[in-house]
This record gives sequence, C-alpha cells and structure tokens, in this order.
Amino acid sequence: QDLQRRDVTINAMAEDAAGRLIDPYGGERDLRAGILRHVSPAFVEDPLRILRVARLAARFAFTVAPETVALMRAIVAGGELDALAPERVWAEIERALGEAHPRRFVEVLRECGALALVLPEVEALFGVPQPAAHHPEIDSGEHVLLALDAAAAAGPDARVAFAALVHDLGKGTTPKADLPRHIGHEARSVALIDALCDRLRAPAAFRELARLVARDHGNCHRAGELRPGTLLELLERTDALRRPERFELFLRACEADARGR
Repeated sequence: QDLQRRDVTINAMAEDAAGRLIDPYGGERDLRAGILRHVSPAFVEDPLRILRVARLAARFAFTVAPETVALMRAIVAGGELDALAPERVWAEIERALGEAHPRRFVEVLRECGALALVLPEVEALFGVPQPAAHHPEIDSGEHVLLALDAAAAAGPDARVAFAALVHDLGKGTTPKADLPRHIGHEARSVALIDALCDRLRAPAAFRELARLVARDHGNCHRAGELRPGTLLELLERTDALRRPERFELFLRACEADARGR
C-alpha cells in the first residue's frame, strides 16, 4: 500500500529483511531502461508531481513514459497547476537547476504543456530566431538549452543555471519587424526577470545574479575590446571588487551563454 502511493515506479521499490526485492510496479525494469512512469492513476491527485517528474528527468537524464506524459497533460489542461503555491514551484525549479541535466527539466515541462504556465517567459523564446552569425542554432529557446548544458558541464550550480536560463528573456518580446536582431533585449530581460522572480518569490541571490548576467553578458563577451574606463565601469556595476565570489558566478554564467551555441 505504501509503494502504491509513490509517484513513479523507480521510487516504488523496497527490500525485505532478507534483501529480496519487492517491486510490484516494474520499477527495476524502468530504472534499467531510463524511464519515468507513474505508479497509478492517483498520480493526478497532486499537480506538483509534474514538476517532480521533470526534476527527476533532470537528475538522471531519463525519458518520461508516453502514458505518464498524457496524464501530465491532463493535469495541465485541468488548470490544477495554477493552485500550487509559488514557494513549492520555486523549490522544484531550484532543485532541478542544480541537477546534472537541467535542460531535461525544461524539455519535459514543454512536452506536457506545463512550461507555458510555470515559466511562460522561457516558453516564449522557442521559435524566436537569432542572427545565424552569432547563433548557428538560430532558435532562442534552443540557445537557452545549450547554455544550460554548458552551465551544468562546468559544475552544477542552481544560481548559474538560473542566470543562463533567463539571461535572454527579452528576446521573447522582440517586435517581429526587428527579427532576427534583438536590439535592447538586455533591458527587457531584466524587467522580465524581476516579474518572474516576484511571481515565484525567488531568493535575492538568484535574482541579483540573473539581473547582472542579463544586463551585461554582452559587455562581458566584449571585455577585451572595451576601453579601460568602460571596463572599470563594468566591474563597478557588477560590484566585482567587493563581491568577487558573485562576480565569479557572473563569469561562469556568461561563459555558459558563450558556449551555448
């Protein structure tokens, strides 16, 4: 009965006192196959399970069983995600971004339609083109996923991954007549980050780093071309001299952006 109440089969296994496996729902099979599958129809009773499944996908780089994706879509269609407290949503996002494969969190939420509700500013990036000279991947959403890959490869850190995830949010609001260029997207990104962090009640450390990266990632990439005075202004604006630890995180996020192509 206890195992039946678990969310996915890989969490619904146990051992008896003799070490024999108790696996009534095929958890070992799914574990070996790298599949996340719901245990029972009761999965739909807690909409937070959508985010937990996506987080497990980010931890293990697993796929989600088609029938589980269908249940997740039904939860989304029923509007039950709207009832979740922002703090619970943020807790899952933060944990997922600290996992080894944070792109899977975004991909799974997109697959079931939840990304448009949980992080609509990120959903808006998919399908938005960028200049091929700087972004051979073209799609702004794909760029964000590649930046998440680069951030995780350098050592998982949820703060750096969050900054990489949201650094280009302004590209989702670029007027179509201006595409594929994104003039002024940095300032628009900062405003969208503030709105997102207010809505999800994100910790100040996440907001501050994300704002810095959104505003100045372009200047960081051009640091070798800046005049000395302009470079000093950048260091002062990012408070690099007083807060070198945060500046190191800023550089890591900017590097993830540069490698995300």
